[in-house]
Amino acid sequence: MIAAFCHMMMRDLRLALRQGMDAAMAVAFFVIAGTLFPLGVGPEANMLARIAAGVIWVTALLAVLLSLDRLFQQDYEDGSLEQLVLAPVPLEVLVLAKITAHWIITGVLLIAASPLLAVFLNMPAAAYPVLLLAMALGTPSLSLIGAIGAALSLGARRGGVLMAVLVLPLYIPVLIFGVGAADAVATGQSPQPHLLLLGAILAAALPLAPWAAAAALRQATE
Repeated sequence: MIAAFCHMMMRDLRLALRQGMDAAMAVAFFVIAGTLFPLGVGPEANMLARIAAGVIWVTALLAVLLSLDRLFQQDYEDGSLEQLVLAPVPLEVLVLAKITAHWIITGVLLIAASPLLAVFLNMPAAAYPVLLLAMALGTPSLSLIGAIGAALSLGARRGGVLMAVLVLPLYIPVLIFGVGAADAVATGQSPQPHLLLLGAILAAALPLAPWAAAAALRQATE
């Protein structure tokens, strides 16, 4: 199973590298959308510092949502998904491999780009490590939860709208605790409770999301 997991993950990573614009679009959206907020609310430093964490997390959430449509759609269209369902390896393992590849090409790049937005939005320097740690815990959960929505909306008309309706309510806890961790540092409080809750969400999503997404994929191929 480990060999199958690695093979599937590397396959998706190679496909993503060949279609480099798809991965770059999510990060470009993240940076461009984040830089628009100072133009809208004004350049006042204290105001930007107060909204910095919220802006970074909301734009990261939307960037992940923007990239979810390619998670299973290409396999569904070319018939590869049926082969994955019929493979001797548990479909949950293959789904987890695809989610891991999605996080590497999207979540890791968002984590790397977040300090740039933090500087632009005048976030306190003391909050940078907590922001990076919170995003390292939160972005995998976004990919895992998003995979459920991507699988459920597969083949549906207006699938992108349906996926957003399904996924966005489930993203709210990650958004709240991610923003709360950075804001806690800014107000002199401990970010540990927020980070622990983000870790708890990830620990719950890691086994449950691949199972739910695999069940939805089996239903889509019937």
